[in-house]
Amino acid sequence: MSGTGVPPVGSLIVSQHRMNVAAYLDRINYRGSVMPTAETLCALQVAHLRSVPFENLSIHAGQPIILNDEALFEKIVTRKRGGFCYELNGLFAGLLSSIGFEVHKLSARVANAEGGFGAEFDHMTLLVNLEDRWLADVGFGDSFIQPLRLDYSGEQLQGLRGYDIVNQDGGFILRQRELGGDWKSQYRFTLEPHEYPDYEEMCHHQQTSPQSHFTQGRICTLATESGRISLSELRFITTVMGEKEERVLADENEYALMLRERFGICEQLKFRSAKV
Repeated sequence: MSGTGVPPVGSLIVSQHRMNVAAYLDRINYRGSVMPTAETLCALQVAHLRSVPFENLSIHAGQPIILNDEALFEKIVTRKRGGFCYELNGLFAGLLSSIGFEVHKLSARVANAEGGFGAEFDHMTLLVNLEDRWLADVGFGDSFIQPLRLDYSGEQLQGLRGYDIVNQDGGFILRQRELGGDWKSQYRFTLEPHEYPDYEEMCHHQQTSPQSHFTQGRICTLATESGRISLSELRFITTVMGEKEERVLADENEYALMLRERFGICEQLKFRSAKV
């Protein structure tokens, strides 16, 4: 990553007082209270998910992903881009800390098709300590919109889905199901706190490995009031109340137009390859 003009991972850890909270809140179109309460946490997560897309476009444009608050703020807030878990949850943790929340970055292992879980630091999620303990996450794509109570016993309903967090073998498993459907594991995590350098190796893997699903194709997805909009390469997918509609875009020009008009990404990106 040398020669990019961006410091290496871990070389710039921006202290809380340096984060431009007003600019961040404007980026996520948030005008509510910033008191460190459960209500504020919930409102901030919803606003974030509806304003900042989950996307892996930097990987396919050859842009290195730098894990420190300064670089992530410049990308997500100043340039109005999105990112994937390490970026979105990392910077969101910085925002929460800046306005008085006690927040910790956690390592999570994402569930796989074989019924197991991936490697440590496969995903970054967040623990927020208030009167109750909360799991917050703005970087897992199509998942829970509002934070979840960590110690709640039973199903937590959100729209057409239910979630629960199972305490098992010294860790926790986040599960999701469609209403009336079967439970499916999302990821497994522990409560050990971590910092950006701990995620560096897996972040590099996600950007470069043929085994990483992030290197397989471009994705950009954003929550809406009624569901979600997504770009998967040249396929534009709209989900409204669980019902999906899909169409194939004409070309890369329409792809760039869709990024601007539907996801607010105006940066001119040159991708190494493109496919339907």
